[in-house]
Amino acid sequence: MQNKSKMTRRKFMAAAGGSLVSIGLPGVFVKLLDAENEAFAAELRPDGRLRIPPGQHAVKQLSDMGGVKGVGMVPAWRLEISGAIKQPRTLTFGDVMKLPQVPLTCDVHCVTTWTLLDSRWQGVSLQTIMDLVKVGKDAKFVVFEAPGDYSSSIPIAEAKKDNVLLAHGFSGKPLAQAHGAPLRALVPDRYFYKSVKWVQRIKFTKEDEPGYYETRGYSNSADPWKEERYSD
Repeated sequence: MQNKSKMTRRKFMAAAGGSLVSIGLPGVFVKLLDAENEAFAAELRPDGRLRIPPGQHAVKQLSDMGGVKGVGMVPAWRLEISGAIKQPRTLTFGDVMKLPQVPLTCDVHCVTTWTLLDSRWQGVSLQTIMDLVKVGKDAKFVVFEAPGDYSSSIPIAEAKKDNVLLAHGFSGKPLAQAHGAPLRALVPDRYFYKSVKWVQRIKFTKEDEPGYYETRGYSNSADPWKEERYSD
């Protein structure tokens, strides 16, 4: 079990050898031209916020962001759903694929300053999962858990958004293992460390359980438009 005592960003960077090893750095990405970035940065979302949040730059592709990979074989994978719910479930990948499927095109934003515009995903709405297990009224948070003691959480209000998925497809193809296959969380309106890869457990909780990075100096709210990268 990892030590989850809170660390400052400087201490965390030092412990990671000077780089964010499980989030990844944008140096492997191909940036858009400055003029392209400026044009996209001037665009507004339907909610009135800038399409590219402050301090971000657009890139052309999603790269492997590291982390401890889960089981690669779909037959061996299970998704455990527990907590403040009426019907705990364990789903196979086949069970997930039988649920209503959602295509989603969205922008995603990494705390390391890159933004991928118009990324295309396929998956199941988290709201569908919540309806399936009958989430209790006292549940206030959703906790995603993955191998390697990695986890992250979001409020129930965020989980209910139409653009929050459990994704199994990316860019018209099955999700690659490097990107979280067979299933990953997708929370587009928060920094990308909230979009946990290789999800194998989901818990609905009454109290928040800040995750791996949040207990090591990163923001728990992780709002890109407020540049909530690090905790105070």
